[in-house]
Amino acid sequence: MFGISPFARIGLAIALTILTPPGASAQDAFKEFKQLESTSKMPKLDAFIAPGTAPEGVKLRDVPMEAKLTADGTPVEEGLSWYVFSPIAGTDGKLPLIASAKGGPAAFQLAPGDYFVNVSFGRAGVTKKLTVPADGAVDKQVMVLDAGGLLLNAVSGTDARIRPDQLSFSIYSSEVREDGERGLVVADVSPNTVVRLNAGTYHIVSEYGSVNAVIRADIQVEAGKLTEATIQHRAAQVTFKLVSDAGGEAIADTAWSILTAAGDSVGESVSAFPTMVLAEGGYSAVARNKDKIYQRDFTVVAGRNTDVEVLMKDQQPQPPVNDAARTVQQVPVGTPPPPGVQPAPVAPLPSYEQLAPQGGDDTSLD
Repeated sequence: MFGISPFARIGLAIALTILTPPGASAQDAFKEFKQLESTSKMPKLDAFIAPGTAPEGVKLRDVPMEAKLTADGTPVEEGLSWYVFSPIAGTDGKLPLIASAKGGPAAFQLAPGDYFVNVSFGRAGVTKKLTVPADGAVDKQVMVLDAGGLLLNAVSGTDARIRPDQLSFSIYSSEVREDGERGLVVADVSPNTVVRLNAGTYHIVSEYGSVNAVIRADIQVEAGKLTEATIQHRAAQVTFKLVSDAGGEAIADTAWSILTAAGDSVGESVSAFPTMVLAEGGYSAVARNKDKIYQRDFTVVAGRNTDVEVLMKDQQPQPPVNDAARTVQQVPVGTPPPPGVQPAPVAPLPSYEQLAPQGGDDTSLD
């Protein structure tokens, strides 16, 4: 698992909508969208009991359990995963699983003793210690998840929609570790997907395309509520073509390099007309075809998808291939030149006719 190292933020605008579902059940809001790591609706289930975990002759006690998003909320009726563990680690160093169930509220039959009970709702979860008495009433166990939902989306520029297959989100913890990285909670979340999380602040990384359009934001998730966040990318989609004339057909067998204004390479492709998503700013498109190089500068404006044509007449000067550079250095007359240095040519002295005045008069040179 890899964290994310901080880097310069390209630009950010977030619209947050916190939905508090009216009525008795806050969980209704989670049913309107795709859900990440959810289970299909199931009836109330008795727990699976691991064979051999109940001592022979010991009376099992019925232990009912339910979970809520908030302390004053209603029980969650679906999408829960229950696990009951022994508090004594096994030979492998792990706590043995005693029982499990999926669905909504559950009822476990457990021998008197101590246990750890875990219930999860998507990426949200809580664990508590349970003591089952040998005699007397066994109270219903109510687990408070303190969880909410997060739904992420993004636009390019002001309001240009982004195709879902070009957009992904990763959710990290808000705390930065000593090594400067954050713990990954869930990766590659698709837009319009509800992610169930414990209440708290999360660091969101949104990627548009696969080049350099990356936006970061910290978003608060509230218990019992669905938070919708729309992130604004400062980027656009650009398609490149090498053409012989403006508006002509793209020339095949072309290799492309896309450079920033500082000369750093951000993308490469071998295609007649590659398409890349680039962050807002200035770039240079370099096309190589049949040992010739063509180049054009262009600017990306957020939310404005465009085509960039590079004309074949825009050929860049090529360095000499076989003509080695020569050093010419002046040296005093009579001094042998050093190795590799060519002496300066000596011009002949002018003749009398070149120095004599023209016109045939008797002007003296003295």
